[in-house]
Amino acid sequence: MRSSLARVFVGAAAVVGIAAGSLAGASASLAATQPAAQAAVSSPRISILAVNNLGLDTAHAKNWQSCLNAWGFNAGTADGSLGPNSWSAAQRMLNAWGYNGGAVDGSVGPNTIAGLQRFLNAVGYNLAVDGSAGPATKAAFWSYNNTGC
Repeated sequence: MRSSLARVFVGAAAVVGIAAGSLAGASASLAATQPAAQAAVSSPRISILAVNNLGLDTAHAKNWQSCLNAWGFNAGTADGSLGPNSWSAAQRMLNAWGYNGGAVDGSVGPNTIAGLQRFLNAVGYNLAVDGSAGPATKAAFWSYNNTGC
């Protein structure tokens, strides 16, 4: 009886040991430290890589880029995506023509929008110069780019 009882204890201990070992292994792997979450990078270089067509479709954006290129402000390839190169060209144009487009950084901020509004007003639109790309500004920009330069 003693050998039967010993076998039961040894068998039970083996089962418990195997179970505990696999649970310990699972909990150790689950408890392993996670890599620290990386903070979101916030820099002007990243924010200006975005495309901002101000409501223009590809054809209208290509027209704007073509105009900027024809006027000598080098917007790059007329691909229909108004990115930093296109907006830097627009800022150079707005500044050169006296519409105060702000810093030439390729970012579409309130100064760039206000300069664009002044430009659009000079060619016949009647916009509030508020630096906000609201529906009226987007509609005027669309309308202007519906025609040639």
